Amino acid sequence: MHDSATPRFGDQMRRLRAERGLSLRELARVAFYGKSYLHELETGAKEPTQQAALRIDGALGADGALAALAQTGVRRRAVIAHAGIAVVLPEAILDYGRRVSADVPQQIADRTARLRRIDDYLGGADTYQMYTAELNSTLRLIQDGSYPDGTGRALLSVCAEQAQMAGWAAFDAGRYDEAERLYGTSLTAARDAGDAPLAGNAMAFVAYQDLALGRPATATIVEACETADPTATPSVRALLHMRRAWIHAVHGQPEDAERHLDIGVTCLTDQDDRPEPDWVYWVDQQEAEIMTGRCWTVLRRPLRAIPVLESVLRRYDDTHARDKALYLSWLADAYLDVNEIEQCCVTAEKAVRLSSGVASVRPKQRIEALLTRLAPHAGLSCVAELRDLTTTRSAR
Repeated sequence: MHDSATPRFGDQMRRLRAERGLSLRELARVAFYGKSYLHELETGAKEPTQQAALRIDGALGADGALAALAQTGVRRRAVIAHAGIAVVLPEAILDYGRRVSADVPQQIADRTARLRRIDDYLGGADTYQMYTAELNSTLRLIQDGSYPDGTGRALLSVCAEQAQMAGWAAFDAGRYDEAERLYGTSLTAARDAGDAPLAGNAMAFVAYQDLALGRPATATIVEACETADPTATPSVRALLHMRRAWIHAVHGQPEDAERHLDIGVTCLTDQDDRPEPDWVYWVDQQEAEIMTGRCWTVLRRPLRAIPVLESVLRRYDDTHARDKALYLSWLADAYLDVNEIEQCCVTAEKAVRLSSGVASVRPKQRIEALLTRLAPHAGLSCVAELRDLTTTRSAR
């Protein structure tokens, strides 16, 4: 079925919803999709996946009539168009040929998992081209390959993962427009794959970037949790709720921040027989401690933040230079809040030395913000030394 079917689906969906007396928010609650996504379906901005059409059909009691209007094949053009990437790669990169066998998506997923670990050691400016090349390769398969629907959905899922990786690398490198576009590609692919947890994670990435750029982020992270929660595994739920806690903390909402930190920590103890997706391999108790310390730091509760961050950073490997530098910068902030200026500078110096040569804009941004806060203490030798070290390392 062609693209002209989408408005018919949206019109019929809107008519049925009005007949049932349901708001979009109420339909979202029973269909387990985000309100904004349902709005996009009704207006024709998005095409429904077969799974989405069936779920909405059931929620509206349409007895299959609504689902029949949806496109039944795996969508390709929308994902490719949204990506905005020229799908042209060297022949050496994942050249599987036109016929895509059922085991290819898992092969790509395994390769993606290995490449994901590189982010533990390198900054986004070093990984961005690599990750976008992998995404391009998968997009080429989606566009040009021949495969059944099940294989197509699996390809869309790994495409969504790769777009998140590339988007994160772009964000880490300060390429915010690229990151936003890639997160949009990820969200489109995850929805078309019927992968609600992955779609929720894409929204969480968008919220994280919005927060970093000073834009409203609360509504997006709330929708991310609501989208993923019904089918998410414990580690996915833990990740999303901890990210929600961080956004509440930055917005100065301590009660909401603490509540979602608690939810995240509890999720990590939940028993579930399902395997966790690889994209949450790093979510563990240590990550929960770090996020707790960061939240209490930004909420200006240093007496709660310092013990947590000191403890976890003693155990955190220096080989994870970018991340440890970032976490040290929050510990330095907390020391400053209790007027421990010298300890603040010593900690910040460690962060500067660790992050030297790391291809990420974020540690530098954090140290610059800390130096701004230290301006009233500019006459102290430790502050002058920190400023000199930062200038010297930046020049290198």
